Amino acid sequence: METGTVAELVTQARAALRRATDPDGPDDPEDRDDWHVYASLLWRAAADGAALPLGLELIGSADPIARETGCDLLRDASSQHEAGRAGTAAALVALARREAEDRVLRSLARAIGTTRDPRAVPVLVALAGHPEAEVREEVARSFAEVVTGLPDGPDIHTLIGLTRDPDPHVRDWATFTLGVQAEVDGPAIRAALLERTADEHAGTRAEAIHALARRHDPRAVPLLAGLIGHPEGVHALTFSATRLTDVPEPLPALQEYEPGDDWVTDAVNACNPVRRARLDAWAWELVSTLHRIRPDLDAAVSMERFGWGRCLGVDAAFGPSGYDVEALLVRADGSPARAAELVAADLPGTPPGSPPGSPPGRRPE
Repeated sequence: METGTVAELVTQARAALRRATDPDGPDDPEDRDDWHVYASLLWRAAADGAALPLGLELIGSADPIARETGCDLLRDASSQHEAGRAGTAAALVALARREAEDRVLRSLARAIGTTRDPRAVPVLVALAGHPEAEVREEVARSFAEVVTGLPDGPDIHTLIGLTRDPDPHVRDWATFTLGVQAEVDGPAIRAALLERTADEHAGTRAEAIHALARRHDPRAVPLLAGLIGHPEGVHALTFSATRLTDVPEPLPALQEYEPGDDWVTDAVNACNPVRRARLDAWAWELVSTLHRIRPDLDAAVSMERFGWGRCLGVDAAFGPSGYDVEALLVRADGSPARAAELVAADLPGTPPGSPPGSPPGRRPE
């Protein structure tokens, strides 16, 4: 893509943005096709490296439409080009110090999160106190990309505050970012999430319940049962959360759903203590067998901190590989020994002492 083409796409995008924000247009912004045209044009333009200097130029314009377009272009460029993120973050930090237009600050909050730069955190903390709910909502969304993971960090304190925001959409996004996207835990975080389980906004309430379940908090169990008991409001995240509750048997309401549904089946299986114990034993046999037949591989089984599934990680000279243990066992017809052989055959190399021509992963006779 030539530089001139990038400039032309951005010029077209700015025209679409002006049409989309025309006060004489449709009452509902979502009904304006120009928003979709604008987003599509900018994404295409951002694919080229020339988008970065153009975006930096636009955010210095006296025209707020141009500055908004520049922020959005930098956001898309950061998403597609890691190399430009540091420079983009520095420019957006400088813009935040002088910007006063709400629409530009909203786009700035969106853009600075995509840089994944720690300098974004103080900018977002400051914008969390903005009087416009749309700006605060973008702040709540953007923290997901730059969260520090520290339970007492300024980002976490700010997200906890936003979970109590007067605007329901801000509370919903803050609860989702804090509870689901941030891999962080602590008494203050759980207290904030528990508070939101009584939120009048249904989406926020459900996000808070899911988040408590991810932390294996027993207080989530009766709350999840309530969600599952209302099929019109339940969705995939609810069944996923049910898998994390460590209850000794499936929640009764699960029995009311079609057993052929994968989400339901997984939730029921995860609540079966016998099956959990058997899966742990299988995982141990799998990794032990793999160590025996391929001692050159460094294999271990792990779980996500806030997850259910078990992962087999393999580090070797040719690079790391990962397997979902349950999927691997299905592939091996439930045999851990067979699963170990499949992994050994998947990965290049042969164990020490194998004669030339031996099949990968098999001991010499």
